[in-house]
Amino acid sequence: MDLHHLTATEAVGRFRRRELSPVELLDAVVARTTATEPIVNALTEEFLDEAYDAARASEARYARGEARPLEGVPLILKEEQPIAGRLAEEGSLLEQGTTADVTHPIVERIFDAGAVVHGRATTPEFCCAPVTHTKLWGITRNPHNPEMTPGGSSGGSGAVLAAGSTVLATGSDIGGSIRIPSSYCGVVGFKPPFARVPGLPPFNSDTYCADGPMGRSVADVAMLQNVISGPWAGDPASLRPAIRVSGAVEPLTGVRIALSYGLGGYRPDPVVVANTAAFAEALRARGAIVDEIDDALLPWGPERVLETAWAHFGAVMGPFIESVGQAHPDTVDQLMPYTRAFIASTADAGAYVPGLEAESAFYRPLGELLERYDALLCPTIANTGLAADEPCTDSAAIFSELMTLPFNVVGRVPVLAVPSGRAPNGVPTGVQIVGRTFDDTTVFRIGAAAEAELDLWTRAEWWPAL
Repeated sequence: MDLHHLTATEAVGRFRRRELSPVELLDAVVARTTATEPIVNALTEEFLDEAYDAARASEARYARGEARPLEGVPLILKEEQPIAGRLAEEGSLLEQGTTADVTHPIVERIFDAGAVVHGRATTPEFCCAPVTHTKLWGITRNPHNPEMTPGGSSGGSGAVLAAGSTVLATGSDIGGSIRIPSSYCGVVGFKPPFARVPGLPPFNSDTYCADGPMGRSVADVAMLQNVISGPWAGDPASLRPAIRVSGAVEPLTGVRIALSYGLGGYRPDPVVVANTAAFAEALRARGAIVDEIDDALLPWGPERVLETAWAHFGAVMGPFIESVGQAHPDTVDQLMPYTRAFIASTADAGAYVPGLEAESAFYRPLGELLERYDALLCPTIANTGLAADEPCTDSAAIFSELMTLPFNVVGRVPVLAVPSGRAPNGVPTGVQIVGRTFDDTTVFRIGAAAEAELDLWTRAEWWPAL
C-alpha cells in the first residue's frame, strides 16, 4: 500500500519499529495533496512549516522512547473547530477574514497528543448542508468519483482521508455531518454520544451536536476518539469519567443486533440494501445474532424525523445563522442558497418545548428495542450519491435520503459509521452501528469485527487512484 494510504495504526507501528519516520510520511501525504487537491479541493489552508517542525520533533521523540498517543500522525482539522489567531470563516463570504479568539478543546488535545496537524478541511457554509460547496472555497469533490459530493458538513475531512491527503481527520455532527461523508467517501467516522467529547458554547449544550473522529479504519478512529474524549473544565456538560474504546477484533458470539433497512419509512436504493445485507452476513460470520426487524418497531420515517428535528434546529442553529445575516444586511444575498433555505425552514419550525417532548417520544421505540438487542444496524444514506454541486435547497427531499438525523434527535446514542461496499458509480455505501445510550465500546467491537470479516476498506484497491 502507498504510504499516503496507510492507516494511523500501521503508521505508528512503523514509527515505533523505526521502519518509517514521521517526516517521510508527511512528505508522502504532502506530495499526494499536491497531486490531488486541484481535483478534490478539500483544504482551506495548509500549515506546512509548522507541520514539518512537528514531524521532526516527533521523530526525535520516537528515538528517545517518548512517543505520545498520536505521535507523528498527519492530521487535518475541520475548519469549523477554531484555532485562536487563525481564520474562522465558516465557509461564508460574510465571515471572510474573521479570526478565532479561542481554540477548541479537542484541537488542544490533538496537538498535545503529538499529531502532525498540517491543514484544515472545507465545510459547507455554516455547516448547514450535506454537501460541501461554497462561494468562498468552491466545490469539494469526492475522490472516488469527482462528479459527486463527498457529503457534508465534514466533507473536506472525508475527502482528504479518501484521497490520501492525510491519515486522520476531525469532524462534527449535528444531523449526520460525520456519518454522511464517511459513507460517501468510504471511511470510518464516529458520532459520539452527547457530551462524551467536550465542546464550546453554545453547541456543547446541544444534544444533537458532537465533535468526533474520522479515519481509514475502526482502530484509527478509536485511537483519535481516546485522545479527544473525556471531561474538560470549560464544558460543564462533558462526561466523566473518560472511557476508552478499542479497534481490537473479538468474536461477536452472543451479541444481538437488530437490522432495519428503512427505519420505518426510508426507501434505500437496492444497492444500499444489498450492501447492508452483506454487512449483516459478515457480522453473523463473526458469531453475532442479527435479526431483521419489522418497520413497525421503529415508526420513524423522514417526515416524522424532520417534524421533530426542525423545532430543535429552529431554536438552536437558525437564530445563530440568521444573526450573521443581520450583522451584514447589505450583503445577505452572498449567503448560499442552501443557507437561505435552511433559515426559511427553521422559521416555520414548531415551538422548542413541545419539540423536547416529541424527542422523548421519538426515542421510546428505540429504547425499547435496545432493551432486547445490543445494537441496531441500518444504512447511513438511502441513495448512492449526490452531485458535487447539488443545490440542497429542498430540505425535505434531501433529508428523506439521509438516514443519519434520527440519531441526532436521540443524541445520547453512539453511532459508528463504516463502509459496506460500493455502488456502480464508484461511490461507497455505508452502514450505521447504533448502540445503547453511552455504550461506545459495543459499537466499536461490532465495527472492528465487521472490518476484519469484510476486509474491504483497509485494502489498497479500495482507495481511489485519481
